[in-house]
Amino acid sequence: MKYSEEISNKLNELLTKNYDAEKGYLNAMENVDSPELKMFFKRRSTERSQFAKELRTEILRYGEVPEDSGSFKGTMHRNWMSLKSLFSSNDEEAILEEAIKGEEASLEEYKEILNDRTLPPSIDSLLIKQKNAIQAAINTEKVHEELVS
Repeated sequence: MKYSEEISNKLNELLTKNYDAEKGYLNAMENVDSPELKMFFKRRSTERSQFAKELRTEILRYGEVPEDSGSFKGTMHRNWMSLKSLFSSNDEEAILEEAIKGEEASLEEYKEILNDRTLPPSIDSLLIKQKNAIQAAINTEKVHEELVS
């Protein structure tokens, strides 16, 4: 399969989303009191950092230039999460709801890119692995949300 600029652009979009998710989880970690949720958000942040490293490696492997920071939209979402947690009567539930929304948006992006049947096999398998991990995180977050509500 041929690696194209279009594929590079798509991978860079995912890379930016993973930077955003990593920062978002660190932000969420700072806005909850529960030690279990702090650890949960720290693990998610570390996972997204690893996803970003893997995507950077693939982009560089094909001679393209990876993005080096998150998006404006991601910054706005983190700011919204912080503001919402200040005014919410149940901070942890509100933060988990926002985390789930962010993960569901990421999941849709992965699904969309995976619909491109011209991806090289190494990229395809990497994205499937990351997509499955995001789906597992969503499932776990929904369980956590039930516990704090």
